Amino acid sequence: ELLELALRHRSFAYEHGGIPNNERLEFLGDSILGQAVTVKLFRENPDLDEGELAKRRASLVSSVALAEVARGIGLGEYLRLGRGENQSGGRDKASILADTVEALIGAAYLDAGGEEATALVLRLVDPLLADPDRFGAAMDPKTSLQEASAHRGAGLPVYTVTNSGPDHSKTFHATVSVGDLVTATGEGTSKKQAEMAAALNAWTELTRRRARAPRG
Repeated sequence: ELLELALRHRSFAYEHGGIPNNERLEFLGDSILGQAVTVKLFRENPDLDEGELAKRRASLVSSVALAEVARGIGLGEYLRLGRGENQSGGRDKASILADTVEALIGAAYLDAGGEEATALVLRLVDPLLADPDRFGAAMDPKTSLQEASAHRGAGLPVYTVTNSGPDHSKTFHATVSVGDLVTATGEGTSKKQAEMAAALNAWTELTRRRARAPRG
């Protein structure tokens, strides 16, 4: 029951008579996530000052990073979404994926306790930490994309942002183009978040293409 609740977005809950959604679990999971990441970074980086530790923590608990974690485990396939949210691509929206990861962490805490919930957090974020390039991109995707673009002689990335929804609950949609090399999109609950999501998607695609390119 906890797992089903953790996967239940408010759009699904609304369409089914206002049943409970995953937002309370998300609130709980956010706290557990922050504590686990803070302790891990503190213990494993004795030479980093407070500012750098805070920057890395903010990166690992950001919607961009958590959405990457969710995509890595195929979480979007299991989301319980309302019809409209499903049709508008909700299964790959960074904000929804990130919130669901936090809800799952909250559910793990209630089901198995703090120790197991912390272990889950570490298993989820370790792939990012184990890949320095991707971790750096997740920390600052716009800068990483700009550097990748300059390396390929494509000039500065160009962003366009639109938004939709009511004033109290807007969704921002960003598109970024890197010359004629790649165009990617991203969404978020703020302009900055949407641009970061689009930048990380573009950086990921450029990296994949570079890895596939034949070596001369």
